[in-house]
Order: sequence, then structure tokens, then C-alpha cells
Amino acid sequence: MFTPLHDRVLVRRIEGDEKTKGGLIIPDSAKEKPSEGEIMAVGAGARDDDGDRIAMDVKTGDRVLFGKWSGSEIKIDGEDLMIIKESDILGIIT
Repeated sequence: MFTPLHDRVLVRRIEGDEKTKGGLIIPDSAKEKPSEGEIMAVGAGARDDDGDRIAMDVKTGDRVLFGKWSGSEIKIDGEDLMIIKESDILGIIT
């Protein structure tokens, strides 16, 4: 397993719909990469000026929205994942 460092999280993208609301099928070449994902692993948190850990606001299993150009794409065990800083996460989907 992979554990991110500091205030980074490991995210698996959640694919969106393959059809428009009108029923048209969207080809792969026209799809945008989803900006929604599930958190797979969480780092321990950044440190403040005194060296104390800053608690993370997200946890493993949370569904989140993140910025379109956020993070770094990596491949672990053949699966495409992303490493994102917690500050790039826009919100938690409940």
C-alpha cells in the first residue's frame, strides 16, 4: 500500500456519466477527466511553525471534489490514481 506524506492524499477518480441528459453518448475523446474522487489514503498532516501536526480535514473513504488541474497522476498496481495536496480539495461530498 502507499501512504502519502504530510498534507497529501491519494485519490481514485470517480468516472462521470457517459451520456448527456438528452441521452447522447459522449465518446472517450470528448470526455473531461472527472474532478470527483474517493480518498484512498491520507498523510499524517503538515506541521505548523512549532512542529505540531495540523490535523487533516479529510479521511479515507471520503468523496471529494478537487480542482481540474490539481495533483500528480500516478499508477499503483496498474490503477490510475492521483496524489493531491489537501489544500487542492474543494470540498467533501456527503
